[in-house]
Amino acid sequence: MGLWYFIIMNDNQDILPIKLDPAELLRLANYVMPFGKYAGRLLIDLPEPYVIWFANKGFPKGELGKMLGIVHEIKVNGLEYLFDPLRTK
Repeated sequence: MGLWYFIIMNDNQDILPIKLDPAELLRLANYVMPFGKYAGRLLIDLPEPYVIWFANKGFPKGELGKMLGIVHEIKVNGLEYLFDPLRTK
């Protein structure tokens, strides 16, 4: 599997290209929301309106924010099904 590319926007509305290698995609497929209403749920399984809410309010800093930004792009483009074969849970 080659690299996957995503485009996300940061808090300043700057466009940031994100490239993920297969190991990072696998990590994203199994990344668990650590807090809030959906704590314990896989990020890829978060409801789209919740992810859009984060996009509007601003993603958290760090790895979680990066992952949520990628999940946002996946969800708004209807690509969640691409992660079905990557799930280990």
